[in-house]
Amino acid sequence: MAAVADHGVTQESLFITASDGLRLHVRAYRPAVFGASTRPAAEGTPPVICLPGLTRTEADFTPLALHLAGDAQQPRPVFAFDYRGRGQSDYDTDWRNYNLAVELGDVLTALTALRITRAIFIGTSRGGLLTMLLAATQPDVIAGAVLNDIGPVIEPAGLLRIKGYIGQMAAPRDYEDGAESLRRLFGAQFPGLYDTDWLEWSKRSWRSTPEGLVSTYDAALANTLQDFAPNQPLADLWPQFDALAKKPVMAVRGALSDLLSVETVAIMRQHKPDIEIVEVADQGHAPLLSDAPMLDRISAFCRQCDELHTL
Repeated sequence: MAAVADHGVTQESLFITASDGLRLHVRAYRPAVFGASTRPAAEGTPPVICLPGLTRTEADFTPLALHLAGDAQQPRPVFAFDYRGRGQSDYDTDWRNYNLAVELGDVLTALTALRITRAIFIGTSRGGLLTMLLAATQPDVIAGAVLNDIGPVIEPAGLLRIKGYIGQMAAPRDYEDGAESLRRLFGAQFPGLYDTDWLEWSKRSWRSTPEGLVSTYDAALANTLQDFAPNQPLADLWPQFDALAKKPVMAVRGALSDLLSVETVAIMRQHKPDIEIVEVADQGHAPLLSDAPMLDRISAFCRQCDELHTL
């Protein structure tokens, strides 16, 4: 059942069946009209699709989704995805299906079920990889793209750090204990966060069950990185990034990121001179996209995509 938030936005959990029968969860945010101050989304305005990181869920996008759906200048529908094995989506009995090809197929299945033929994609980390792959395979569906701390080249140091903790964090006693665990693990990359920020992060990372807190992702995801070694070069995605050449693109980089380098961002600009680059101070991988300046920056970018869409 949809619920109306005080932001003038309705929220609803949708469940879509993947091609192999797994149930996939999508959180839908839709503008709700309250008086003349908020006008409904214009017909033809592209919705926003939010794609999270490797072990993350749709909950990471709640502040951004509420902001975009409730934008006084141009509200729009927002759909935030849980990949298989994350959030409220079903876990796969075969961890080998936690790969980009299968997840890209799931995204396409969800877009078809939602009857979305064109959208602005906001992809954090793995979500950005999926966005680039989508640009190479289904370019017409992309009205614009925000790549959050990801590019065609992934730094091995960052991936090695992720491999070191994925699926290995002990369940905390409570959310406060979880917040302290996250602070110890990520504090160096996010030195500016407050206690309340860490507590909210904790609530997005574990869910309450009768047996206690459990992770919001399948620990079997760790198997997907078991063969990674820093001395083995990773395949780059420059052809997939170049598929975005004619699309509006914003690249967000955390100033303390160890996954997206300054050098890669510079080459991205060489490939696409009109790319919009945003560096977020005092944040690493991946920027949270939740502070007011960033919310406004992404809103403005989406409106630019609207203008190009109507040309």
